[in-house]
Amino acid sequence: MKQVKGRWACLFLDFRFYLPLKTIQEKKETATIRGEVVPFQTKMAQAAQMLIEIAEHFSTVPILAVTDSWFGNNGLWKPAYKAIGNRFNILSRLRCNNVLYDLPEKRKPKQRGRNKKYGQRLGSATDMAKTVQQEARLYNVNLYGKQREVSAYSRVVMLKTLKRPVQVVWVFRRTQWIALFTTDLNLSITQIIEYYGARWKIESGFKELKQDIGSQKSQCRNAQAVTNHLNFCMMATTLTWIYADRLKTNPERRHKVKGRTSFAFSDIRRIIAEAALDPDFERVCPKYSSSPVNSVVTVLLRMVA
Repeated sequence: MKQVKGRWACLFLDFRFYLPLKTIQEKKETATIRGEVVPFQTKMAQAAQMLIEIAEHFSTVPILAVTDSWFGNNGLWKPAYKAIGNRFNILSRLRCNNVLYDLPEKRKPKQRGRNKKYGQRLGSATDMAKTVQQEARLYNVNLYGKQREVSAYSRVVMLKTLKRPVQVVWVFRRTQWIALFTTDLNLSITQIIEYYGARWKIESGFKELKQDIGSQKSQCRNAQAVTNHLNFCMMATTLTWIYADRLKTNPERRHKVKGRTSFAFSDIRRIIAEAALDPDFERVCPKYSSSPVNSVVTVLLRMVA
């Protein structure tokens, strides 16, 4: 996720096809790529592997994985943290029945035995929501494209599912509440709420990838061809947002929608198309006199260089 001209955008870096174990076993002869049977991997293992590979590429950058509650557990945290180290953190939604514990007390002089890993039992996330709501404060956050006032309360607690201290933020609405947690104790309450709210833009990214770029219109039947097609579509989506980020002014929204002032992905595509049709474009990307070799990739990379 990246903020482009004041709005969040989804820049795709990697993907995996998930095949259930039952499907691979039933179609062992056809579930192959280049003659090799596709090995089974759980969704959790695939997600961890992608995070590890991305972290290896961006070797000095901290990695914050923002996930839903299904991925927010030790199944993703343990392998990713083991490979990446302290650069890796997770931000997710806390399940209402997760039990929370206070931080362990400091070791007393002449105390015998091992140090306690967990402090006093505080109760479930639901139990604590009832007790801390009165202590909640109002915060001004950029959420879903607008500045909103949000009532929230934060506390650092121990979480047994990850076996480590986490910062939990309860966000209270009129009739409901949600609890978010992160292993990065340096994040502010505003950042935690904004980052988790920006996760919805991943769904918008899928729409841009499928409908605007055309990944779902592939007619390929070969597994390698399908993978190549999706890789090119993801690259085109990411480069489009990078192009938008480097524009000097904010693009105008072509199709006005009530309540929305920010530009759309289609507006950037239109600007790129107009630039490509300009006569001066041939100075940057001259026409080849003979059949081009790998020219598409070269031209795209040169546009955002």
